[in-house]
Amino acid sequence: MHNKVVYHAMKAFQSFGLPVLRFNFRGTELSEGEHDYGEGEQDDVRAALSWLEREFSRPIVFAGFSFGSYVGLRTCCGDPRVVGLVALGIPAHAEGRDYSYEFLRSCPQPKLFVSGTRDQYGPVPRVEAVVAEAQEPKELVWISDADHFFTGKLEDVRQAIRAWMQRRYPALVQS
Repeated sequence: MHNKVVYHAMKAFQSFGLPVLRFNFRGTELSEGEHDYGEGEQDDVRAALSWLEREFSRPIVFAGFSFGSYVGLRTCCGDPRVVGLVALGIPAHAEGRDYSYEFLRSCPQPKLFVSGTRDQYGPVPRVEAVVAEAQEPKELVWISDADHFFTGKLEDVRQAIRAWMQRRYPALVQS
């Protein structure tokens, strides 16, 4: 919730006057519960979506970073409350764990994938294979020479999100 990638994504959405909710998954920092390897964390995402729906009654664009992008994509694909998905630094292989994205084949919402060309957890060929299998509409933006945390390239991430939002959701970002 407090890392620089999540912060810059939040600033991109806030620049359009959109409400933003950042949260930690169960077992992270001071949050209750225990890490559940992407299963229970889906309930965390659903709870966040329900809260946003109750509080704001607006279309939701979900954005997640790393493990959060994986869990968010899995949870939000097909959810009618979510009009778009932004995946930052999707992991393909991290800390001995392989991530599977078959569910993206039937994910109807527009998707933006932003990854670094030097991401140690999302190598270019693996990320390209994930995106190639994803259902349209989809867009992949590579941030040149960026690692998993987009060190020194966070403004590029922010601009990629802003440009995609302006192209994909002009009415939403003008309201």
